Amino acid sequence: MSKTNYIEKETPTEHSIYPLIKERWSPRVFSDKDISEKEVKTLLEAGRWAPSSSNQQPWRIIWGIKGSETYDRIFNCLHKFNKGWAGNAQVLWACAFKKDMKKGTKENFHALHDLGLFMSNVCMQAQSMGIAVHQMAGIDFKEAQKEFNFPENYHVATAAAFGYYGGDPNELDDDLKEEELKKVRSRKKQSEFAFNGNFQK
Repeated sequence: MSKTNYIEKETPTEHSIYPLIKERWSPRVFSDKDISEKEVKTLLEAGRWAPSSSNQQPWRIIWGIKGSETYDRIFNCLHKFNKGWAGNAQVLWACAFKKDMKKGTKENFHALHDLGLFMSNVCMQAQSMGIAVHQMAGIDFKEAQKEFNFPENYHVATAAAFGYYGGDPNELDDDLKEEELKKVRSRKKQSEFAFNGNFQK
């Protein structure tokens, strides 16, 4: 990890939380240190053991290491904005889920939730390895579905960029650089989303 370019963030929590959660953040620029296939499979293994509704495990991942054809195919499915920075990632994923239950007789309403649980495991495993993850909604899901031969009962939901912390923020355009260099992270107050009683607007 490059100490010269490493950006330290402040996470002003109101309660003490696990350090990996507190230290995790989503950069748009990464170190040029390689991520190996073994490391990718370690991340996938962490995701593999995520909980899922009825143990359906609906997640499906297309992965590519920088310099490979699969990496380029994933990159080409990204929206223009994300193409502007994601090319410095060492690994790209396209993240999909199966929309129906095992026998295909009814919709799996919890599949997207379960993909999120999968990626949460992946993010914590990555953080423990010094690897940053930036997840993206900006992927052309129709193009990705066609490119990677997904059947109609699958949906490509997101993409994810991986790389070691320590990239040079000067490689980003001015707006993204400013965002990257913000020191203090922020989140909604618990009182805005968690209610001990009825829902409140």
